[in-house]
Amino acid sequence: MHHDVEQARFNMIEQQIRPWEVLDGTVLDLLGRVPREAFVPAQYRGLAFADIEIPLGFDQTMLSPKLEGRILQALEIQPGDKVLEIGTGSGYFTALLASLAGEVHSVEINAELSHQAQARLTEQNIHNVTLHVGDGAQGWPAQGPYDVIVFTGSLALPPQVTEQLNIGGRLFAVVGEAPVMEAIISRRISADSLRQDVIFETSLAQLENAPQPEKFSF
Repeated sequence: MHHDVEQARFNMIEQQIRPWEVLDGTVLDLLGRVPREAFVPAQYRGLAFADIEIPLGFDQTMLSPKLEGRILQALEIQPGDKVLEIGTGSGYFTALLASLAGEVHSVEINAELSHQAQARLTEQNIHNVTLHVGDGAQGWPAQGPYDVIVFTGSLALPPQVTEQLNIGGRLFAVVGEAPVMEAIISRRISADSLRQDVIFETSLAQLENAPQPEKFSF
């Protein structure tokens, strides 16, 4: 059995993630090391390495492996970084962030998912994570500022979220409207300037309670 799992993990990296321009050795090593299967709901364990968004219940899904790789590569997380993740979900992406960063704060609106994620993180001996239950759609200023902020669902980005970034900090979000949305990285260059780059196009389920784009009314 073990060999099959390792083969599936290898195939995930070589056939899904690497072809999607994820070439950063640190990120690829990490994806090979943190056991994705340990964070997948039991009934979907056979799909742990598939190119899909695995359902977690509560209308939530895991990000696809290639998206996880691409986001990590784009954020360039450093060992001392303080990271905010909005949308803990299964805790797998949280574990990846924690393996690269100094500390991670992760906010999940669903208490049951947060509880399950905590159990999985503890089981994997990952202790530099603090999970919070709450609505992180406006960020999480209480523990800020952060070096990295990641939203795992799409939203219309509220401006006050970028104020929670340190200078040099990076924020990842998916914005726009389905089917074609843009994955963006915002960097705080100085106290009053941000640089925003579109890094790829994708489509991602909305963050629960996500701020909506303002609709013009006449």
